[in-house]
Amino acid sequence: MIFKAYDIRGIYPSELDEKIAYKIGRAFVSFLGVKKVVIGRDARKSSPSLFKALAEGITDQGADVIDVGLCSTPMFYFASREAEASIMVTASHNPKQYNGFKLCKEKAFPISGDNGIKEIEKLVSGEFESVTKGKIVKKEIVDDFIKHNLKFVNCKRKLKIVLDAANGMSGYSLPLVFDKIKEVELIPLYNDVDLSFPNHEANPLKSETLQDLQKKVVEVKADFGIATDGDGDRCVFVDEQGEIISSDLAVALIAKQLLKDNKKAVIMYDVRCSKIVGETIEENGGKAIMSRVGHSFIKKQMREEKALFAGELSGHLYYQENNYTESVFISAAIIMNLLSDNGSLSSLVKPLRKYYATGEINSEVEDKDAKIQEVEKKYKGKIVKLDGLSVYFDDWWFNLRKSNTEPLLRLNLEANSKKLMEEKRDELLKVIRK
Repeated sequence: MIFKAYDIRGIYPSELDEKIAYKIGRAFVSFLGVKKVVIGRDARKSSPSLFKALAEGITDQGADVIDVGLCSTPMFYFASREAEASIMVTASHNPKQYNGFKLCKEKAFPISGDNGIKEIEKLVSGEFESVTKGKIVKKEIVDDFIKHNLKFVNCKRKLKIVLDAANGMSGYSLPLVFDKIKEVELIPLYNDVDLSFPNHEANPLKSETLQDLQKKVVEVKADFGIATDGDGDRCVFVDEQGEIISSDLAVALIAKQLLKDNKKAVIMYDVRCSKIVGETIEENGGKAIMSRVGHSFIKKQMREEKALFAGELSGHLYYQENNYTESVFISAAIIMNLLSDNGSLSSLVKPLRKYYATGEINSEVEDKDAKIQEVEKKYKGKIVKLDGLSVYFDDWWFNLRKSNTEPLLRLNLEANSKKLMEEKRDELLKVIRK
């Protein structure tokens, strides 16, 4: 099953090969009725041949291909900002045997299972009419990408930053911009692009993948560190003491900085994020709005609310000025700007460490809906069903969500004290797993 909730992804070539890529190309054009499609690709060994087959399908269906070549996902989104439609050939942080496609409609608006992937899956198994063949046009985007990102830099002091790209695409894209900033000394860690991921998994949400970055930051006395995922659209920050900054605290920190010049702006955060995020937004004059988890939902809601910024616990950070898409560099630039006027990153984050969170805990559950109903009957706080089940009490809260693809329930819980967090975590897990 390669047609997922948010993208198309599978093992190459047993699940996803050139034959199916060709059909996806034809189905994509047939579904959208577009005349031009931007395509970017990561550096996986299978990406060139999958690109070739995909492009052939698109051109055989009568549309032109705008080939922007090798890129990270944020570079791809930048290239797609004015496009009719676009596709990124990538499997993000998945192991080397995987590959896939991120599909977008106009202006990089994502196509998900709710708004097109299922229809494209149906078209793939059908027949296609003969049409006038389109052409492939190469387009260079690097210079414009650099220029766009440098607009967000207002750094007034020398900074030392360690980048652990996990041998993913950020090792290519981020130095392009950082190398233009004279105030920054960028120290590379695993920045050679190798999507077999020889040093560690390209998933910064797993704390074990951050250990080398933490050590390096302390060793070289850096101001902070950045860890990114395989395709470069997610990040986690580490402060100068080597402490991991959870992504929701990074959202609060970035929101506070953005609201200095954008009072009353709408800022969004997903249902798993700490209470401190909403509190920080409101305290600094912004309008805090909670959202569902998942980039397709958030990007849609950001457009509807005209949100300035949005962030997820997963490390996806979205910007209105970046066409409502993710940007690791803009996130880093805002933290650089913040450090220009203040002391250390750890001192800025310290006031935000007010509550105690479990992080996301997965439990294997066969009947997920029945279990959520059971939990809802047991816990009688303020109930919100924006995404799964959220229940709020005076001194703690939790969110319980279903996995889209596995028999798992995902629990996030936060409390005013460590003792209460551990007590309620154990109590809830006992109910969930019995």
